Amino acid sequence: MLKYLFMIVFLIPVCLLGNCWWLVHSLMFLLSFVFMFSVYSYADLNMIGYFFGVDYFSFMLILLSFWICSLMITASSSIYLYSYHSNFFVFLVLLLLITLYCSFSSLSLLSFYIFFESSLVPTLFLILGWGYQPERLQAGIYLIFYTLVASLPLLLVLFSINGIFNTLYFPLLSDCGSFYFMFYVFSMFAFLVKMPMFLFHLWLPKAHVEAPISGSMILAGVLLKLGGYGIFRIMSVISYLGLCFNYFWLSLSLFGGAVISFVCFRQVDLKSLIAYSSVAHMSMVVGGLMTMNWWGCMGSLSLMVGHGLCSSGLFCLSNIIYERLGSRSLLVNSGMINLMPTMSLWWFLLSSSNMAAPPSLNLIGEFSLLNSIISWSPYMFMMLIFLSFFSAVYTLYMYSYSQHGFYYSGIYTCSLGYLREYHLLFLHWFPLNIFCLKGEYFYF
Repeated sequence: MLKYLFMIVFLIPVCLLGNCWWLVHSLMFLLSFVFMFSVYSYADLNMIGYFFGVDYFSFMLILLSFWICSLMITASSSIYLYSYHSNFFVFLVLLLLITLYCSFSSLSLLSFYIFFESSLVPTLFLILGWGYQPERLQAGIYLIFYTLVASLPLLLVLFSINGIFNTLYFPLLSDCGSFYFMFYVFSMFAFLVKMPMFLFHLWLPKAHVEAPISGSMILAGVLLKLGGYGIFRIMSVISYLGLCFNYFWLSLSLFGGAVISFVCFRQVDLKSLIAYSSVAHMSMVVGGLMTMNWWGCMGSLSLMVGHGLCSSGLFCLSNIIYERLGSRSLLVNSGMINLMPTMSLWWFLLSSSNMAAPPSLNLIGEFSLLNSIISWSPYMFMMLIFLSFFSAVYTLYMYSYSQHGFYYSGIYTCSLGYLREYHLLFLHWFPLNIFCLKGEYFYF
């Protein structure tokens, strides 16, 4: 476990040297591939140190973190070209990667909590330092306060759990039974705000709209997955109370997903639409985790990985148009198929993956989540019909509105796209659709 951590740590002095942007970039991709080849698909914890270990649930999410962080640097080349504090930017990306790596591989609840919270700090700096609009300050405050206020009670509860069990080591924790209700409430609250769930989701669209492309990619790709991973890890401690109260979260999240789908139709900002669609997808993930069965947990893992790649790719596409036209409004961005016809293919491929068309990983995830939620209660099929149908509707709305129609008359020049951008989109789309062939990895 430590060898990967050491490699990331030793990249930090390299990134502070002058003109080492592409060297760090290449080494991060190398690190992703090295980690990928040490694939661990056993159900028990592997590569154990005293504090760090990986099972296949966290393996997939760590690999996703490595991949998205490498792609963040590819997407942000404008920072390098205009010398906009590029060394400090790479330093923040590496810092974020360390906190994500440590939080996904922590074996203790307390260290998981610490890294889980510290991942917010580099994200806040990314939004405040490289964001686009003056409102980024407000967005950053929203992000910090929503997540910190929700998760501070969890810290207090962890100390009491430590008093009961005399340990916070994951494999040694057992079910609390009904005598510790507060742990259930506060832990669920902390992780569901991070997901984010309907009613607690207001920080997410704000943060996305104000964040630079790298901030949006890491937010959609990895940070939303920390909540789902946390729920999965503490499930063994709260299984008794979960059987009593999970129906509330499950119904609220599915209802919220349907409501958020309606909110998506009304968005005119491209980034805002993709951000709200993330909330709708995460509501399915919450529903699957709350059923507490195998289909649900594995389905939520595959949907989390699929959504991370797909949503991050869509943010890249919206950024490519933003760099050309200087606007994210759908009214200005219509008719792009006339100006960038090759980019329309990528819009189509990633939009189809976003509505869980085959052969994307999202399809595998949504199938198994349908299985798990309907096996939990057949009456839920009404909500799921709404969710699946409307996710296709708002994705089609986004695709057709941005690609077809008359283009904005104020545009007088537009490049078709650089090789870097096609490469970036390919690296999002290819793993998203190739993992479909390895579906049994998620359900062995």
